Amino acid sequence: MILTSNKSPDQWGELLGNKRVATAILNRLLHRVELIQMDDESYRMKHRQRVFDE
Repeated sequence: MILTSNKSPDQWGELLGNKRVATAILNRLLHRVELIQMDDESYRMKHRQRVFDE
């Protein structure tokens, strides 16, 4: 399963409105997982900018 999010784990409490629920969900999701964090510029936005520039 691949799960993507544009929110970091510390922002999930605010997103879900309950820090305890967010912690429980993340605890189950992140158990024995390989986490790949991508901090680069958005590929889609990079190409979208080119469309708007034309």
